[in-house]
Amino acid sequence: MKKMQNLKLRFSLAVVLLALSATTTAETKTAPAAAKPAHGEYKDWRLLSVSHRTDKQTLRAILGNDKAIEAAHKGQTKPWPDGAVLAKVVWKERAHPNWPQAIVPGEFAAAEAMIKDSKKYAATGGWGFAHWDGNKLVMHEEAKAKECFACHMPMKDNDYTYTFSALQ
Repeated sequence: MKKMQNLKLRFSLAVVLLALSATTTAETKTAPAAAKPAHGEYKDWRLLSVSHRTDKQTLRAILGNDKAIEAAHKGQTKPWPDGAVLAKVVWKERAHPNWPQAIVPGEFAAAEAMIKDSKKYAATGGWGFAHWDGNKLVMHEEAKAKECFACHMPMKDNDYTYTFSALQ
């Protein structure tokens, strides 16, 4: 049983990576420099980890900007350094049409972010919370940021992130 779950997880990871690659390739139009978000275009970032939220029935690719990737490679994520940005790209899950045992990305749901700035976001553990609206990174208002932070409180010992890097 555990072997089958491992196989499903590996397959799901491969499919998420392929879907992310296809999304990036399909959307190679570049926006003018002024339209790019201050923290870069998440579609150009590298994979840190993946997750499958059974409660939300979603698959997530967790990407990092260069600062986050560098920190993950060095094992310097407790705490993450200021300037690190984690992007969570979310798809609704669906069964693979030719292999129903496999869960694969379905409809795109959202792209969200956590921005590490220990001084600016001190009230929320050093993290700012945001989402992408097209190419624009939109920071959450104070009430929404506090709501996000409340969900991350159980992960205080992991610098408030649920992400466990696959890079180590």
